[in-house]
Amino acid sequence: MDIMYNENEFKISVIGAGSWGTTIAKHLAEKGFDITLWVKGENVRESILRTRENNLYLPKIKLPDNIHPTNLLWEALTGRDLIIFSVPSQYVREVLKDGSRFIRDDSLIINTAKGIELTTHKLMHEVFEEVLSQDIRERYASLSGPSFALEVAKHKPTAVSIGSKNLNTGKIGQKVFSNEYFRAYVTEDVVGVEIGGSLKNVIAIAAGIADGIGLGYNSKSALITRGLAEITRLGLKMKANPMTFLGLSGVGDLVLTCTGELSRNREVGVRIGKGERLEDILSNMRMIAEGVKTSLAAKELAHRHDIDMPIAEQVSLVLYENKSPENAIFELMTRQLKHEVE
Repeated sequence: MDIMYNENEFKISVIGAGSWGTTIAKHLAEKGFDITLWVKGENVRESILRTRENNLYLPKIKLPDNIHPTNLLWEALTGRDLIIFSVPSQYVREVLKDGSRFIRDDSLIINTAKGIELTTHKLMHEVFEEVLSQDIRERYASLSGPSFALEVAKHKPTAVSIGSKNLNTGKIGQKVFSNEYFRAYVTEDVVGVEIGGSLKNVIAIAAGIADGIGLGYNSKSALITRGLAEITRLGLKMKANPMTFLGLSGVGDLVLTCTGELSRNREVGVRIGKGERLEDILSNMRMIAEGVKTSLAAKELAHRHDIDMPIAEQVSLVLYENKSPENAIFELMTRQLKHEVE
């Protein structure tokens, strides 16, 4: 199915004004698009209108005048050619249910949430299809890859993947997003893009724990590498292309999130490793660390598909069952010895 695209007349909305949603709005506004930005909090809307900054989620970054914030979901969704959803994965279904009647039958959808729905263990494309009908498949894409919002907002060169079952939809997203400092690649492997983007957050918590208790570079390298093996193992069971996990939405995003100082998921792990309680960490974090809940969903998916995901399982035990990081590491290191590619 071919979808027509006229850049001069393209009406775009971004749903969600966290750091990434605000950055996407800024990026596309700077490319010349008029952007309607749905903002849940009135204080954030007023901040953008008054100071042209999102002082809560992207402070000290000026936003173009062609970003138009609104608290009205119907206003942001009505009459749009492209709708970019940038809300946390556990809230996607709620926002979709509230707004589905305002979405045109021919609107393109790009999702940027990196998580697995905890209550159903569904990937994001499955949630969109369930709420909006399977007809959305041809018009849906998922954007993922190593992309800290602050660095994109500061025009640091960045590359991402856009996965869509309809390559034409992916190419439209590619053209809309790409410029001299932001490069998008396309793939038809939506499942692989979404699995990589979701599970790397869980492995990043493990890598942060290793940093928090001072295990060193050897340990972190092992966690990243074996974490990639777990991600690939689940991906293969769910019919993803294994090559996707060697790309930007796989190992690219995994390395960034496990090592970067701006990683919220790594931060959670570091603080856990230093002895803080999860409840205290989450209570004073302004933004959501998707890997916390995704660790539970990953554990359940591993059981459903009868595969080993020992790192993801140990992360969930540390986060939710008060297992000590030291015991978790001991169990990982003393598991039954295996072939590396098993």
